[in-house]
Amino acid sequence: MAAPLELAVCADSAGQLWNCSVWDLYTGTTLLSYRGGNSSPRSLAVLNGEHLLGAQLGKNYINVWELQRKDQLQQKIVCPGVVTCLAASPNGLYIVAGITESIYLWDVSSGALLAILNRHFQDLTCICFTDDSSHFVSGGKDNLVLLWNLCSVLETELSRNPEPRYVWSRHTLPVTDIHCGFGGSLARIGTASLDQTVKLWEIASGELLLSILFDVGITSVAMDPSEYNLFCGGVDGNIFQVSLCALPVQRTKTFQSDKENGCTFKGHRNQVTCLSVSMDGSLLLSGSHDETVKLWDIPSKQCIRTVSQKGPVTNAFIMPTVASMFNPDCKASVALPKFSKHLQAAESSADREGDGMMLRIGCHLQGREERYLEKSVRLLSTASAAADKNLFGDGEYTKIRVAELEEEVKKLKKINRELYDFSTQILTKQT
Repeated sequence: MAAPLELAVCADSAGQLWNCSVWDLYTGTTLLSYRGGNSSPRSLAVLNGEHLLGAQLGKNYINVWELQRKDQLQQKIVCPGVVTCLAASPNGLYIVAGITESIYLWDVSSGALLAILNRHFQDLTCICFTDDSSHFVSGGKDNLVLLWNLCSVLETELSRNPEPRYVWSRHTLPVTDIHCGFGGSLARIGTASLDQTVKLWEIASGELLLSILFDVGITSVAMDPSEYNLFCGGVDGNIFQVSLCALPVQRTKTFQSDKENGCTFKGHRNQVTCLSVSMDGSLLLSGSHDETVKLWDIPSKQCIRTVSQKGPVTNAFIMPTVASMFNPDCKASVALPKFSKHLQAAESSADREGDGMMLRIGCHLQGREERYLEKSVRLLSTASAAADKNLFGDGEYTKIRVAELEEEVKKLKKINRELYDFSTQILTKQT
């Protein structure tokens, strides 16, 4: 029998039979199961089509399986704290995890901890990447949604705390789920919250496009691939379908479930924890605290399959079938390294295997931001021009400030020259 085009991946909090299971989206047949522990909510991710990652519920480590080797837990990534949410970049190069109120960013190839982002004030609840891996979005119990530019985070010096590209603070209660649409840096992002609203944002401008008010708190959100419809799961077990193309176009909508029965999926008996739509936009997968995963036919709103679990469902999503998933002879192209718990600058020399240089390939493809040296030179020229026009008011203060900036630029130019000479010496010796 040929492998199906799409699969459903599910996990529950009990973990009695397995951590997570994979079943055929169209027949309901269980095809694979991965044993060992149980995964916390919004912490199950596929890495580069070769590994399955799942943060252990209530523990400070991440379980790792090779997709085609289901019977054995391959590795545990030890983390500085309990992981509350997890995501892997679509290009397979990075992993981000929410640990209490901090975001940890790892490089997959080396296992190095690249950044620790501290801009949330309470525990994180959800995190996800855009489809081009250029940005990632985080939401937490502090009601905030933060959009991060990955290139900016990687280029920021370790001594400085990176800043998010946007801080969205329009929710008034904890953020429960985030969905990134297609389009990379031009994509739209849906956020759900217990404040009974779902909001739609635009990455390009950072503007709020749409706010939808419901009768109940919303715990999950998803869009179909064409982004014609928004699916929102409530704490009462209902799933609401909202058209994004309906007229008239409004920035604020109110969805009343008693008046829009034709746009509601009814069947779950407890809150909906996760939603996912098939590639053709015809099927909707939902998981709930009522210990069931349901598959819905979107046009008719009918439940066509119910799969019972042993505990409340923590993760459920639809994924395309990986070519090597059902071939036990296939192995991962690259074995995962040991992941660091500390930033590179904080690691002791004893923890390093050897001296060397690390080159980051492909930075020119991620866009270029102003360097620190260039920024200092620009500030100096601006300050000098302002001094000539007496914009500062106090001439003596202006002279002192300009002198300080000139001294700073001289120091930076000297450092830049020394780095250039050092690199030249290394390259000439190698040749």
